Amino acid sequence: MKYSRSTGLFVFFGSLAAVAATPVAATDRQPIVVELFTSQGCSSCPPANTNLIAISNRKDVLALSFSVTYWDYLGWKDTYGKPEFTERQAAYEPPLRQASPYTPQMVFNGATTTRK
Repeated sequence: MKYSRSTGLFVFFGSLAAVAATPVAATDRQPIVVELFTSQGCSSCPPANTNLIAISNRKDVLALSFSVTYWDYLGWKDTYGKPEFTERQAAYEPPLRQASPYTPQMVFNGATTTRK
């Protein structure tokens, strides 16, 4: 199934809304781990970065951002990109049933992802 950019943004923002709406019980100690895979060469990434910053202020969220390198071939090398971040994202693809990595991509607790 193909996903358009608008569908991807809908799912992306819907996923963020789900995180934002998740109540935290007083006994909950584990944060929701939100990993954002991003790149300076990605035109869709600035809103994702903004949203990650917004939810990072929550006490029940551990927000992580990883700049990947696979867009570097386009001529704009990501100054924060690291091959190990790209490898980290690629390791998620088979268990999450993703055909390939993409940006922006958020992974929640290592088990769910936003779709492109």
